[in-house]
Amino acid sequence: MEFKHYSVLLKESVDALNVINGGIYVDGTMGGGGHSYEILSRGAGRLIGIDRDKEAVAAAKERLKIFGDKLTAVNRNFSEIKDILNELGIDRIDGAVLDLGVSSYQLDNADRGFSYMHDAPLDMRMDRSSGMNAYDVVNGYDEKKLTSVFYEYGEEKWSKRIAHFIVEARKKKNIETTGELVDIIKAAVPQKARQDGGHPAKRVFQAIRIEVNGELEILEQAVRDFIDVLKPGGVLSVITFHSLEDRIVKRTFSELAKGCTCPKDFPVCVCGKKPMVYLPGRKPTLPSKNEIEENSRSKSAKLRVAIKTESQNRGE
Repeated sequence: MEFKHYSVLLKESVDALNVINGGIYVDGTMGGGGHSYEILSRGAGRLIGIDRDKEAVAAAKERLKIFGDKLTAVNRNFSEIKDILNELGIDRIDGAVLDLGVSSYQLDNADRGFSYMHDAPLDMRMDRSSGMNAYDVVNGYDEKKLTSVFYEYGEEKWSKRIAHFIVEARKKKNIETTGELVDIIKAAVPQKARQDGGHPAKRVFQAIRIEVNGELEILEQAVRDFIDVLKPGGVLSVITFHSLEDRIVKRTFSELAKGCTCPKDFPVCVCGKKPMVYLPGRKPTLPSKNEIEENSRSKSAKLRVAIKTESQNRGE
């Protein structure tokens, strides 16, 4: 199956980078190479493309081969950005983009088990060489832990009831496929509730995917690390697809944009803290009506941008 990924907010996120001719940039979630292609097309001197999915890396390398050695493709997690740059002998970068969405390939390829629209083995691993998968979560977590995952990562109001139905179902046999899980969720969610909103399994599948891949655990520190390795004036564009991700990015950007933290009644600053970033806009950029019509998956996307201020010592 062809690796494809519709790059949401592509122009907006790359425009924000103000690509410098010959500059060094990072695409921390390379996917099919959409953002990487756009950045390189605008004159970047070097692009480090990172993705934890081997199939994504292979597909992106093929698509971007016209740029020759300007591309360095890395099969790692973007949370390892400091180690990756250190191993490549790169001290600072001019900009980076993080598109936190699941690729169209991962959703549409039934074999990956990400979608509630296709019957497939329960997997959902972005890195297929990693250990825990969706099967382990669904069949191994107790009722309390399942409830917590569904509520915290999926914001699912029927979390407790769905978890109970799962535990009862697996007393008879293990739940092996996405189709079996969807049927259990549909049975657990009252019919009236199923008539409102989207697919009844959407939030649960999101929650399991986040748990399997540890997506939220790494996000805040990764954002801080990306800001840390930017040159003064460097830009970080982050595209999120659900409120939990956006909340973390928004909060982290806001904290990094704060300067002095001394009490207001202090006559002079004694903390010496200076803003790490400047936020060009307090509100996120949203997809246009045309983009949503072209790709319904872009509907929940939000783009937030931070610009590195003055140079500071690492670790501050």
